[in-house]
Amino acid sequence: MKNMILSITYILGMSLSIIACNDDNAPVADDKSLSETTTFKSVSEPNIYNLYYKPAVGYVGDPMPFYDEASGKQYILYLQDWRDGASTYHPIHCVSTSDASSYTSYGEAIACGTLDEQDPALGTGSTILKDGTYYTFYTGHKDNATSSQPKEAILLAKSTDLKTWKKDRSFRLDAPSGYTSNDFRDPEVFYDDEAGLYKMLVATKKGGTAIIAQFSSTDLSNWTVNEPFFHNVWGRFYECPDVFKMGNYWYMIYSDKDITRQVQYFYAPTLAELQQRGDAYFPPNEGKLEGTAFYAGKTAGVANERYMYGWCFTRSGEDNAGTGDWAGNLVAHKLVQNSDGTLGLAIPDAVEQKFKTSQTLTERSKTGEVSGSILDGYTLNGGSSVRFSRLEANNKITMKVQASDNNEAVFGLSFVDCSDQNIKYNIYIEARWKVLKFDKVITDSETGQESRININNNGFTPSSDASYTITVVNEQSVCVVYINGQYAFTNRIYNMQYNPWGIFSSDGSVSIADITLSSY
Repeated sequence: MKNMILSITYILGMSLSIIACNDDNAPVADDKSLSETTTFKSVSEPNIYNLYYKPAVGYVGDPMPFYDEASGKQYILYLQDWRDGASTYHPIHCVSTSDASSYTSYGEAIACGTLDEQDPALGTGSTILKDGTYYTFYTGHKDNATSSQPKEAILLAKSTDLKTWKKDRSFRLDAPSGYTSNDFRDPEVFYDDEAGLYKMLVATKKGGTAIIAQFSSTDLSNWTVNEPFFHNVWGRFYECPDVFKMGNYWYMIYSDKDITRQVQYFYAPTLAELQQRGDAYFPPNEGKLEGTAFYAGKTAGVANERYMYGWCFTRSGEDNAGTGDWAGNLVAHKLVQNSDGTLGLAIPDAVEQKFKTSQTLTERSKTGEVSGSILDGYTLNGGSSVRFSRLEANNKITMKVQASDNNEAVFGLSFVDCSDQNIKYNIYIEARWKVLKFDKVITDSETGQESRININNNGFTPSSDASYTITVVNEQSVCVVYINGQYAFTNRIYNMQYNPWGIFSSDGSVSIADITLSSY
């Protein structure tokens, strides 16, 4: 009988373990007091993401968004990264969305070619509609190219519904004489109303210098090389160029492959002036729109409503300070156009509204000079912090901050802020230095002194009255901080879900009020 009881107990235990393992969002099942503790819990990454889309198998690489006026949806073609080491890789897959908060997947759109063809690997491109047919120009990448073959060329696939595509093998655009065929990629196609021509921009090099080549066409089939669209001074390679008109300004968004590894932009009142812009015409913060954990940003939309899509990388070993992998999750921001033409990034409306379940916010501990409460708001002096109870899997945190000392304060949020760990991960808002930072923070167990290792950063312009409205959104380990409806700062923070979090001031005094926590 004793053996039978033990067997039944074992079976029940195994069943509970299987149930827990099958639920990627479930906390550790055997910790009944989980909600009352602040000790560290290791969390497994889920296979599927929804808000920040990731397929069940594989990862999202360079997005190629297209706004379809007929359906009112955004169709995002992207490079599917299987990470399987195959000799053919990065087929183009497709998802659609109507609001950048949920996605419908259509699977593979454009398959890889064979090793004998130009496209055993596919690269970034763009889509345009003409006479009821959708044209996607993409990069054909051939790792096994011989010395007499081009490594990259521009190829074409067509569709009538944005879901089923057929390669047009009669089309091929190679690098013209003087341009490098090893770097000839990321075609961006748009219609220039003033010239009455289609324009194609290609990231490449000429005479050893990185430029953006320019071609023109009347029919999308025959292309004439023109003078380069864009020269640059620093020699950076401008990947994934995206050119569009919004309101009274023309913009070029690009991803700097070589120097900053960040998404940046130039703008001008006319297309002709945009082509004359350069490093002497950087918008504020050198035109950097995001930190280094968000890459390959391209936009799509209509009139004054556009979204920018990029990918937030995973990190090696699922370590917050590990090396960034190529590809990850799809992240969308709403593009904000200011009255002077400069751009900002804000949380998409549907993402904001997705988090409808209010969560109880519980204070767990305080350190340093802290006064106040959740209900009344807190005042934190330099070196002080407040730790709150565990987050859910998917969260939205909002708060309002008033910093004193003429924006001299340094403050922010802590994640994976556990009582039994000497490591946590902080988002710093350093107004005095006009920078946002994501740091690994290590506390010396003997002296209590903190040391910081920077993981990610981006510039920002501090508020003139030292007030900040902050919204933090995470789905599992993808975390985006929005500030004042102008700045987005994306990071990968493993184990932030189901672990405690907090607020802090490391220098100067700040008042933090109206703190809310919600989930979906």
